[in-house]
Amino acid sequence: MNFNNLSSRLKSVKIGLSTLALAMLTMTVSAQQEEHKNPNVRLGQKALLDGDFKSAVTHLEKALPAEASDPNVLYLLGYSQFQSADFKKAAETFGKVVALDAKNANALYYKAKANNVLAVEKESKLTVAQKEQLLQSVVADYSAAIAINASDAKLYQNRAVAYRDLGILKGTEGAKGYNKQAATDAYNKAVADYEKVLAYDSNRKDIQTELKKAKVYRDLLK
Repeated sequence: MNFNNLSSRLKSVKIGLSTLALAMLTMTVSAQQEEHKNPNVRLGQKALLDGDFKSAVTHLEKALPAEASDPNVLYLLGYSQFQSADFKKAAETFGKVVALDAKNANALYYKAKANNVLAVEKESKLTVAQKEQLLQSVVADYSAAIAINASDAKLYQNRAVAYRDLGILKGTEGAKGYNKQAATDAYNKAVADYEKVLAYDSNRKDIQTELKKAKVYRDLLK
């Protein structure tokens, strides 16, 4: 399967992929051999392209540990886990991708995004300190991705969300770990990142709304 054919096939798959995710999958899957030597990788690729992410996870997990040193296979596994809402495993898998390929901004993005979900889950059993540590790691991963690709507005937008969540965590009066200054700093950084996104596209109504909310949250801190 050549790059053009693969790209066309990916674009025809109706699985709600964003442009960014589509581009990443195109690059990652095309990096594989035309017929991967590992049959489980081949089955995983097919399932992923068909939008059957749970089956993709099953097949790609079976490809390990034989393919544990291949960042492309791990990336496909992490993406399939993410789309299957297994955010803990997705974060761990993307962490392995980053360990093998430190300049993989896409893996950093998904690792951070998965960990952000884990940090704010309503039924999370993490302590406040653990949530704070996780959100700090999310910010660090987005910052690392920005250092690699400083023109990607999506990275600033998602880092703003992480800063906002950190502000909420530290700025809830009466809650354990309350720290007004830390919350203020987090909200200020969220504001700066939202403004950065608007610098790319000033017509983003959703970002305008989130910017206003971050300022209100900050100004209501007691």
